[in-house]
Amino acid sequence: MDKPDISTLSLEEKIGQLFFIGVPKDSVDETTRRLMADIRPGGICLFARNIKQARQTRDLLDELRSLAAIEPFLSVDQEGGLVDRLKRILGPMPAGARISNPETAGVQAAIIAEALRILGFNMDFAPVVDVVDERRAKFTNGLQARAYGHSANDVIAIGSRFLETLQSNGVIGCIKHFPGLGAAEVDSHEELPTVGISKEEFRTVDLHPFQHLISAGQARAVMVAHAAYPNLDLQETGQDGKLLPASLSFNFVTKLLRKELGFDGLVVTDDMEMGAIVKNYGVGEASVMALAAGQDMLAICAGVDSIFAARDAVSAAVETGRLDTAIIDRALERIIRLKADISPPLDFEPDQIGSLSKRIEELNGSLS
Repeated sequence: MDKPDISTLSLEEKIGQLFFIGVPKDSVDETTRRLMADIRPGGICLFARNIKQARQTRDLLDELRSLAAIEPFLSVDQEGGLVDRLKRILGPMPAGARISNPETAGVQAAIIAEALRILGFNMDFAPVVDVVDERRAKFTNGLQARAYGHSANDVIAIGSRFLETLQSNGVIGCIKHFPGLGAAEVDSHEELPTVGISKEEFRTVDLHPFQHLISAGQARAVMVAHAAYPNLDLQETGQDGKLLPASLSFNFVTKLLRKELGFDGLVVTDDMEMGAIVKNYGVGEASVMALAAGQDMLAICAGVDSIFAARDAVSAAVETGRLDTAIIDRALERIIRLKADISPPLDFEPDQIGSLSKRIEELNGSLS
């Protein structure tokens, strides 16, 4: 697809590009057709419910691509371990915590990138660059097995190689969960984590991997966490007096990520249907707040009604002037700029899928 001329897009088309949605089934049904026609999303993320077999996954992604007027990001959370969307196709991949050096991370990333492109993906919501040391490993935040090593330096060395290899092989990476979720004591899928670390620990540990990957020019996309940091000057409160998640915070997204760290790439929310958001805000209101904070794309990964409610809330906020159209245009410029880097899918080769599965078995064996 040719790069679209932003000036020719309607406001409805522009707003649609800000949405990174999930689809309900493992094939294109009437609900998915309605989402593609009415929302016109900028990105689609597949989950285990969508991925059953290699040929089926490629057919689904090819059809989704054909239904999009503008080339979509086609993404997945493919980390390995607990977050392994391709295990039905390729067998289980090792978790980040089992990857102890950059060389192994590069091998895994190369396998993932080739598999994703054969299946029709062009993006991966990985790597995780949160820091989980031995003390933090006791927390119930769900990140223990997903993080590399036990220090910020480990995360930088291993995560950097994973990201570099993934992207050099034609798959856009997305580092997460900014500004660092490793010290959270609860899982943001369930409720809003309060990360009670000091300013010094935040700067030298949690923020450090993001700062390094951004300053090195490796980061093209960043996912922002639903978490609060009460000991930091950046922390804001909402109108209800509650601590505002970083994902909805102008201070974290615009002041810290955009201005201080100088990141002008794509910024996407973590899933807006997580408990940390829906238990404190409606998905529509939270979506408006996220865009006002400086986010480019809103990830809404399951509920069809939530996707439409969020789109309607954003449209209403633009119509009333609560969201300036300049915010929409800036986000769209970043989206279109990154879409220019999308690599086409590789030819579908079932034998190569089998070969990649064997390489994963060998990788797992080498880590035993």
